Amino acid sequence: MDPAVPGPFGAIENGAIGVIDGRIVQVGRRSEIAGSRARRVEALGGAWVTPGLIDCHTHLVFGGNRANEFEMRLQGASYEDIAKAGGGIVSTVSATRAASEQELVDQALPRLDALMRGGVTTIEIKSGYGLDKKTELKMLRAVRALGRGRAVRVVPTLLALHALPSDYKDRREAFVRLATDEIIPAAKAQGLAEAVDAFCEGIGFTPAEVQEVFEAAAAAGLRIKLHAEQLSNLNGAALAARYGALSADHLEHLDEAGAEAMARAGMVGVLLPGAFYALKETCKPPVDLMRKHKVPMAVATDCNPGTSPVLSPTLMLSMACTLFGLTPEEALAGMTLNAARALGRENEIGSITTGKVADLCVWDVTRPAELCYWIGHPGPQRRLFGGIEA
Repeated sequence: MDPAVPGPFGAIENGAIGVIDGRIVQVGRRSEIAGSRARRVEALGGAWVTPGLIDCHTHLVFGGNRANEFEMRLQGASYEDIAKAGGGIVSTVSATRAASEQELVDQALPRLDALMRGGVTTIEIKSGYGLDKKTELKMLRAVRALGRGRAVRVVPTLLALHALPSDYKDRREAFVRLATDEIIPAAKAQGLAEAVDAFCEGIGFTPAEVQEVFEAAAAAGLRIKLHAEQLSNLNGAALAARYGALSADHLEHLDEAGAEAMARAGMVGVLLPGAFYALKETCKPPVDLMRKHKVPMAVATDCNPGTSPVLSPTLMLSMACTLFGLTPEEALAGMTLNAARALGRENEIGSITTGKVADLCVWDVTRPAELCYWIGHPGPQRRLFGGIEA
């Protein structure tokens, strides 16, 4: 599927893909490529081939899980009740701090494997459950280790402002200083992160606090992303746009000014239907507004232990359509080309285009829309990473 090809999905019927040394060198109809320099020709029996799926927003590395809280909520416990019992993000932070780097890797691998079985060939993984320098860097090292242990491209992001730790309850400014003056420079110096993220929200951090983190990220030469407009509108997306952010994510409460700012900055809006579903939200992201201003829309799992314990990328494709009203073509673009844009990798991955890496999925479907039609399609028949089946 090539975005330069006119028509639905950029699809080429009776197509063929030429791959040399892990990169795509030819794309076209079989009749056009027949007799080429290929050393080996492999027939796929008319199967549909898409770019490898890209999960551009996850919190895959963490200690423990919060299944017990899920049960408590179903039995009527409030968020406050759970927090008083030592639950919520506090429990994940405690478990993450207590785990060794190898234990974090071992716990994350089954989750990563599940996403890979669903077709993921590139995944972004955030830190953010350490809330101190030592653990944030430990998490990022675990993220890097995951990329070395599997046939998948891992993109690490430092979630510098996620939540306020209890020991900084009355020292917000000091915690922001910790992030800007110590954690961000250390992550950059050790080559552990490609971007910096924050949670701009009433229960998170103010725009002024986020701006300080953006300044520190820019000074370190790191790209910027932002959790924005999930529960309210603090104009986080517009703030991120002023700093040339790659994306703003969630966006349920995005307004027109924010959409316009994102469009001018060339940002991607990352939609996270798993969190919307798990939190039983009712305010949907303004998809029509993003269409109006031509803001590219990506789709991701937001895999995390508290609000989106999702391990199926194809389920997110389906939910993006049924819950948010995306077309199947928009949803698939949201987990391929637009997801690549959200990671700053659109020149390397995200479409079946000459010169890009041959990350591909081969699907047993009769038309691409089936990837969204089947609720939680189990995944591709075959998954190629850099031209090699894995």
